[in-house]
Amino acid sequence: MEPVTLAVVSLAVLMLLLSFGVPIVFCFSGALAFMSIVGGVTMKGMMMWGLQQILSPTLLCIPLFIYAGSLMSESGIAKYLLEFVDVFVGRIRGGLGFVATLTCAILGAISGSTFTGLAATGNMLIPEMVSRGYPRAFATALITCSSILGVLIPPSTPMIIFGWVTGTNVLACFLSTVGPGIVTIIIFCGINFVLSRRDLKLMPQLSKTEKRRQIAVRGWKALPALIMPVLILGGIYSGAMTPTEAAAVAVIYALPVGFFVYRGLNLRNAFGCTKDSAVSVGSIMIMIFCSMMLSQTYVVLQIPQAIVESVFSITDNSFLILLLINLILLFVGMIVNDTTGIILVAPLLLPLAKAIGLDPIQYAAIFGVNLAVGSLTPPYASLLYLGIRIGKVDFVEILPYVGLFLLGYVPVMLLTTYWPDVSLFIPRLFGFI
Repeated sequence: MEPVTLAVVSLAVLMLLLSFGVPIVFCFSGALAFMSIVGGVTMKGMMMWGLQQILSPTLLCIPLFIYAGSLMSESGIAKYLLEFVDVFVGRIRGGLGFVATLTCAILGAISGSTFTGLAATGNMLIPEMVSRGYPRAFATALITCSSILGVLIPPSTPMIIFGWVTGTNVLACFLSTVGPGIVTIIIFCGINFVLSRRDLKLMPQLSKTEKRRQIAVRGWKALPALIMPVLILGGIYSGAMTPTEAAAVAVIYALPVGFFVYRGLNLRNAFGCTKDSAVSVGSIMIMIFCSMMLSQTYVVLQIPQAIVESVFSITDNSFLILLLINLILLFVGMIVNDTTGIILVAPLLLPLAKAIGLDPIQYAAIFGVNLAVGSLTPPYASLLYLGIRIGKVDFVEILPYVGLFLLGYVPVMLLTTYWPDVSLFIPRLFGFI
């Protein structure tokens, strides 16, 4: 059987198992078994290679960032962030929607997780938005879609994985999605402003003296939370800390803030955070191990080179090839999570990206932007399903609003793909290009 045919059939096996709801580790194991039996790839060698890769120090920052994000989420920082941002935009039409989007962006900079922004703000903000006149389905859709900023605003776990898999500088990968993240914030805030009804209940206007007082009071309360992204990103980009060291500092910082400043943490829920984070990390690392082995089987069989030859036999137009890469990533994002998609597809398409002269940092941004939206598009849509549960709305009710935000997200994907400066401007400022 030809290498490309082997890859296609193994991916079909993977998708078939996923569609039946089989745990993702066993899905990859099934595809690996096919490659071993039919493709003749030695699994002993693959397991030894996978074990060497999984012991990389770069990956150590993943469990630490997950743990730090869990601690900060449980500590109740979302309340103080919401109150602080609300002072600036909460008294204009659609202001509470702006608060939701900006808070999700800040929480993304703290935790690097899409789920943290939704879980931390949804239960608190959706009822408040409904009480001020927002339709429940729209409020739920806004917060759910804004939560993808957790992938775009650094530190981002998927970007750590991308840098590790492709050999791209992790810090540059972090910065590559900041530009697209800012564009996303602007577009989502614009959609919120257009759709906000004119009969929304607004908070009474404040005098300049009272506004300055509230900025000072609420800013002081939110300061410990706002310091965390500055500490992490400042330490990383100043060269004072590696990403792994910054993740460790984030954990050390999150514990006293949660226990003694915001006092949302206690021994009981801190233990729960530790347990949940350990379970998440364990499942993620096993998934990475299995998906890396499957990806390496494709490399051994020289499937990436075969893909390049096949694509160039059809067209050498870089515009069309970039469009093809986008379509592949959108499809992959609909069936697997972003981490799995990166490990599985990034090495396969990397030779194709190099062949058309695509900058590796822009390549990282294209992956981050396209796979982030997969958490909102069925059948995978894990973030969407969580939002439906938190917002207590039906799928049919929320779907039109989610579709509108996804339509607004299309320009972000196109700009990231066809306008390199969107993703390269900030990395260039920091000297990565």
